[in-house]
Amino acid sequence: MNITLPKLKECEFRVTAPASKSYTHRALIIAAMANGISEIKNPLDSGDTRVTCRALRALGTEIHEEPGLLRIRGCSGHFTGKKLMTLDMENSGTSLRLLVAATLLCRQPVIFTGSPRMQERPVGDLVEALNSIGGRISYLGKTGYPPVRVEGTIRGGVVSIPGTISSQFISALMIPGPYAESDLEVLVTGDIASRSYLDITADCMETFGVKPGREGYHRFMIRSGTGYQARNYTIEGDYSSASYFFAIAAVTGGRVEVGGLNPGSVQGDRMFVEALGRMGCSVTYQANSIMVVSTGDLTGITMDMSSSPDTVQTLCMVAAMASTPSYITGISHLKYKESDRLIATVDLLNGLGGNAQMTEDGISITPVPLHGGVIDPGNDHRTAMSAAVLALTRGDITIRNADCVDKSFPHFFDIIRRIALE
Repeated sequence: MNITLPKLKECEFRVTAPASKSYTHRALIIAAMANGISEIKNPLDSGDTRVTCRALRALGTEIHEEPGLLRIRGCSGHFTGKKLMTLDMENSGTSLRLLVAATLLCRQPVIFTGSPRMQERPVGDLVEALNSIGGRISYLGKTGYPPVRVEGTIRGGVVSIPGTISSQFISALMIPGPYAESDLEVLVTGDIASRSYLDITADCMETFGVKPGREGYHRFMIRSGTGYQARNYTIEGDYSSASYFFAIAAVTGGRVEVGGLNPGSVQGDRMFVEALGRMGCSVTYQANSIMVVSTGDLTGITMDMSSSPDTVQTLCMVAAMASTPSYITGISHLKYKESDRLIATVDLLNGLGGNAQMTEDGISITPVPLHGGVIDPGNDHRTAMSAAVLALTRGDITIRNADCVDKSFPHFFDIIRRIALE
């Protein structure tokens, strides 16, 4: 599906944020491990979360679907897959990384594969860490990358893992920790990419009855034998998805309120709203919503976005419309996402006449007049949605393969069309 959006000026609208993808993945997997029947309310229904649901069902988990609700019968830490199976994770990195570790609780070996891009996304640090505590995970293709065959157990003990590529590796170790044969201690070395997602993991674990011990972001302790307990749990709204609407207000000179957000959330991508405030927007926090109002010209920003990776591209689109240069740092790990988002963002902006450059660990943007054109997001949902922000400022930008947004926000362009026609 190709889409060309009309030019939008001085918009005013209210939307509700879709449920958090990160919380949904974790809640599904933890509920599947728990003792008893959990009800997950307001789960995100997207391409990625459907991958996780299908995999959990294949591992023997009973999942009953109702509108706005998933009822999950937990396995008490023992998945019951009956035979060697192959699970296709498509392009969901979160599903693959978290489930590779979780399936060490399965009685039978499991093969994980995925899309061509998935087979280019590294998992070597995670596999090495899991194998050091009882896993017997082997590569079926290129060493360090999917597809992989998973078997073995989780003995527990002390495991060390670098944090530079993805915090999901650390989350993957933590989540099955309560079912290890002995207490598990995870030591994280080096800088930590997207560390705020570790707060989401710890928050989900605690909700289901297991509170990890921790020393900052470099040491996590999970006691063996504790086990998760079933819960009725409501997924909060997603700041990553909300960012596009806030950005539209900023670049078109409008007023936008996004509901369904937890102002006290541990989601790192809530920093995006703070960034807009620093760039000149008015930001108002309410009980379960946030309002962003454009107050005139935007100024550039220098900001470390290492804990807010999924809103980097959105911020770059806003920066391109500012009056002074911006420098977005701490984002070298974006090269390992659904696409190399550093290259994708620079190419997107420069393809429209912009002036964006890659730096040692980020992107610099000098605002210049942009022109129209055609954007190919390379099957990356976040590139497509961030491109929509610029498309609405001009009216002559076409986004190819726009339905790739199904991965995280299936109805995104339906909402954008409605806003544009109001």
